[in-house]
Amino acid sequence: MIKDLVLKNRSYRKFYQNEVIELSTLKELIGLARLSASAANLQPLKYIISNGSIKNESIFKTLGWAGYLKDWDGPIEGEKPSAYIVMLNDLSISKKPPLDIGISAQTILLGAVEKGLGGCMLANINKVELASVLNLDENFAIDLVIALGKPREIVVIDEMSLPADIKYWRDEKEVHHVPKRSLDEIILGNNK
Repeated sequence: MIKDLVLKNRSYRKFYQNEVIELSTLKELIGLARLSASAANLQPLKYIISNGSIKNESIFKTLGWAGYLKDWDGPIEGEKPSAYIVMLNDLSISKKPPLDIGISAQTILLGAVEKGLGGCMLANINKVELASVLNLDENFAIDLVIALGKPREIVVIDEMSLPADIKYWRDEKEVHHVPKRSLDEIILGNNK
């Protein structure tokens, strides 16, 4: 069921680093994104994949991991992602695709969950450094990095209390808690 996939699709930030994700799996996930909706059907997104330790480490060094967890610098050795998908916009096709990035990223992550994997969309990127690491020309803009791996942490959804506190947090057992607004709060008008 789609609801089960959505519930399992959390932003995981700790992984079993030694669990290899094959290139064929990464290509399959990008294939799902390729088949997804694209604004005006322009299909401007391109992808760079990585599942090797050297390239992974180069990508890892350009990323910021969890803004609300002030005392946490990101995954430690042994808990880092085992693969990455770097999402690029081909500027010769579209200057800024309005919807494609979110649609494609969510599709990739739902596909990953179906395969027993997890991931995290990362937008806190040193784009200049990453473009240099990936040897990109100016025709490609980095939009998002998706970190992937076999999750090594538990992420749970909590009902948000009022006053609303949107900040995720970790408890003493390192369980990652993510507050979500109630359904009644986000549906306006209560039409019958």
